[in-house]
Amino acid sequence: MATADFASFSVPLLTTIVGGVLVLLFFADYFRRKRAEISSIAAAQSLQQPDATKPPPSSSAVTSKKTHRQRPHSHSATDKDQNRKHHHLDVNTLKGHGDSVTAICFSSDGHSLATACADGAIRVFRLDEASSKSFKFLKLNLPAGAHPTAIAFSEGSSSLVVAAQMLSGSSLFMYGDVGAKPSAEGKQQAKLPLPEIKWEHQKIHDQGSVLNLSAVPATHGTADGSIIIASCSEGTSIKLWHGKSGKELGTVDTNQLKNNMATLSPNGRFLAAAAFTADVKVWEIVYSKDGSVKEVLKVMQLKGHKSAVTCLCFTHNSEQIITASKDGSLRVWNINVRYHLDEDPKTLKVLPIPLHDSKGAVSNYNHISISPDGKILATISGSTLQWLCAGTGSVLDTADKAHEGDITGIAWAPQSVLVGGAPSMVLATAGADKKVKLWLAPESNPSRTFSQLRDDNFRDDQQWTQKKYRQKTSKSCEEILLLSACDLQCQFSFLVSDIKT
Repeated sequence: MATADFASFSVPLLTTIVGGVLVLLFFADYFRRKRAEISSIAAAQSLQQPDATKPPPSSSAVTSKKTHRQRPHSHSATDKDQNRKHHHLDVNTLKGHGDSVTAICFSSDGHSLATACADGAIRVFRLDEASSKSFKFLKLNLPAGAHPTAIAFSEGSSSLVVAAQMLSGSSLFMYGDVGAKPSAEGKQQAKLPLPEIKWEHQKIHDQGSVLNLSAVPATHGTADGSIIIASCSEGTSIKLWHGKSGKELGTVDTNQLKNNMATLSPNGRFLAAAAFTADVKVWEIVYSKDGSVKEVLKVMQLKGHKSAVTCLCFTHNSEQIITASKDGSLRVWNINVRYHLDEDPKTLKVLPIPLHDSKGAVSNYNHISISPDGKILATISGSTLQWLCAGTGSVLDTADKAHEGDITGIAWAPQSVLVGGAPSMVLATAGADKKVKLWLAPESNPSRTFSQLRDDNFRDDQQWTQKKYRQKTSKSCEEILLLSACDLQCQFSFLVSDIKT
């Protein structure tokens, strides 16, 4: 009985103990797993703790990273913005040329601009409004194999003389009626008869090409006002032509190895050439009583530069010449002298060239041109366009990289051109980038021109002479005070006689 009671009591107890053990084991395993999880979390946090101690990145760093990721896009946008930017004097660009523009020239009224292009075509643009979005132009295709190198208007704006290089040598063509109504830019040319070649000359400078043409109305002395044209070869020869008839009027030889350029004075009296040497030779065109050219005589030589003269131009009164040299200087010469009495031309001013390259060396001017009012000298060197104040040589403005390549030509409009409805002085430049650009003139110093510079130089000479005379007179007076009373009277009489003479 007792055994049965013990068995009945021990079974539940054993079951309870086993169940308790199982519960303990279960909870032990549960807590062990939780402890392992907590340990792993703590270990992970301990590993990340050094980074957590670092300060959070600043907003500027985040911005920098974002900027770095966006840099390629921002650079391209900046480049596009820079390409869209223009110099403040840049008015317009004449496009449509198929190759490098080799020469440009304005008509006498300033409303037509002719361009010579290496694609073998001549274009005559009509500039009624320089700021217009499109321009009308007349396109002339030269004979096959002809490559234009220089152009000049003849007889106002009605005819155009073109110098072209061919296999046989250099040639001249004169096109008439180029002032006919042109077609709109970029549109089909109207069905109008193209200008005809009125006269032409072949092999005018043997095999040498023509560097430039200069055309002016002959108005000096007994000249009849006809247009005369000078063609300057890359050799040493320069020829004169009658603009209307094409008759050859004369030939000169610089004898200076090779020419750089040549130009005529605005009144048709003088011809000047810049060549390989430092001296500039000047010839006078002598006219007969009937107004025709009688002869061409060498009358003076400009000496003073230390190196080759690269370019030159006359002032509008035909009495001064401005020269630019590789010696780093500009010189203003007075050629209004009595050369028939062996009076030499005088240097009015020597101005340093204010343009330097990246290494600090003085740049050479390739072309220079004086503005119609005589107050601004436009100059080019490579792709840089620079405006200088006449008389002082100070820089008025500079356009670096005015063209995407070298500037090949420069010309002022002889008359005012409308820009935004207002008459303005306009400068045109041609470039190897197939473009022609129009520019406004910068503000200039209105008080001095090259003509006034000559007058100032004359007044300076007078003041210097008067100063020397006063010094001499003062010295004479001091010497008189030291003389005896007897000698004083004699010296005073001598001084008075000197003053009277």
